[in-house]
Amino acid sequence: MAALAARALGAAGGRRAVILCCKRWPDARRSAATRSVCSSSPRYAEDPRQASGTSHPAEEAARSQQCPPVHRYTDQGGAESEGYESEEQLQQQILTEALQFVPDYGWSSEAIAEGAKSLDLSAAAAGMFADGGSELTLHFVSQCNSRLMQILEEEHKHVQLGSAEKKPTDQFLGDAIEKRLRMHIPYIGQWPQALGLLLLPNNIPSGLKLLTAMVDDVWHYAGDQSTDISWYTRRAVLAGIYNTTELVMLQDSSPDFEDTWKFLRNRVSEAVMMGKSVKQATATGEAVLQGVMGAAVTKRNILGEICDEITCIHLKQELSMEV
Repeated sequence: MAALAARALGAAGGRRAVILCCKRWPDARRSAATRSVCSSSPRYAEDPRQASGTSHPAEEAARSQQCPPVHRYTDQGGAESEGYESEEQLQQQILTEALQFVPDYGWSSEAIAEGAKSLDLSAAAAGMFADGGSELTLHFVSQCNSRLMQILEEEHKHVQLGSAEKKPTDQFLGDAIEKRLRMHIPYIGQWPQALGLLLLPNNIPSGLKLLTAMVDDVWHYAGDQSTDISWYTRRAVLAGIYNTTELVMLQDSSPDFEDTWKFLRNRVSEAVMMGKSVKQATATGEAVLQGVMGAAVTKRNILGEICDEITCIHLKQELSMEV
């Protein structure tokens, strides 16, 4: 009797292991594979330690590898849904979906809630974001920068293969900044709000990091190989041009923002002609710092009370470090 009971408990333990694996591994093909492994393993079928709930640590590790955890989230109907590898991945998908609702709800938690619902998740998923509007704005800027880098990489490959000619530096820089700013057009009516969020003191470090990374990549694909002080001033100059052109774009009513792109080309041409010596580069960097500070003040005037005096102080500190 004792032997029969032990075998019965061992078999029951094996079945419980199969059920647990199948619940935690939603993919049908993987479930079948796991079921085969669990049911054929002597450890699950015969080891009586499974019936008592004890096992060797190595066996526990092997079981956790065979049955990886799956994150579950609640949909609008209250049911659990699966399929996301991590919470971070889910957050990125929600933010991406939320962008289509920005024209109606602005850069806000409401847009994020609508994005969650479009993924058949509960609107309460917006609670995953501590500062919804800011996180949505930063996500959009990061996404736009990545899209620009993909475009520039593709163009670079064509030049290397000889299927396209290398552009002059001023034309390349102008085209790159125009491509980047055109990504704002679908949200141009809500972009003043986005600028206000980016200029909040707690968002300035992240915003500057994204801006400097973008201009650095643009100069990289433009072929810049400088190793002296001009490396810094060229990036400061381009960042200043980007910021001021962004402001011009907000107030431009010409067809297809023609006046904005004309302003951009003129500023890039002027910048390329400057900074040919260390002395000139230093003077250019100081001039650009003043220009960017002027742009920050202009943004503050446009956006009203959203951007306070602390914004300008922090921006000056950060840009002084860059120059």
